[in-house]
Amino acid sequence: MHIELPENKRYYSMGEVAKAFDVNQSLIRFWDKEFDILKPKKNAKGNRMFTPEDVKNLQLIYHLVKERGFTLEGAKVHLKEGQQKTLDKFDIIRKLEMIRTQLLNIKNEL
Repeated sequence: MHIELPENKRYYSMGEVAKAFDVNQSLIRFWDKEFDILKPKKNAKGNRMFTPEDVKNLQLIYHLVKERGFTLEGAKVHLKEGQQKTLDKFDIIRKLEMIRTQLLNIKNEL
């Protein structure tokens, strides 16, 4: 899944992240409580601010849960046991999806 977020920011708000993933904010909050790899910063009001690393981890969780159909417990176990292997596969999939998107854009321009 390719998400559209500005790359020059240090922190992304909950609304920006939820809109980029096309999910409700409550799902992002729930995943924040369930997965230990997510560590968003909270400001004085208690609003969650996600770093680019958090967004990358959210992409991985989204891929496992929504695209591959893992349960939450299954995704937690999968991340803890073989995190590096999972990250390598996820990076390859993400790069191939970006190449596909670029090729489709080129095709549409022709």
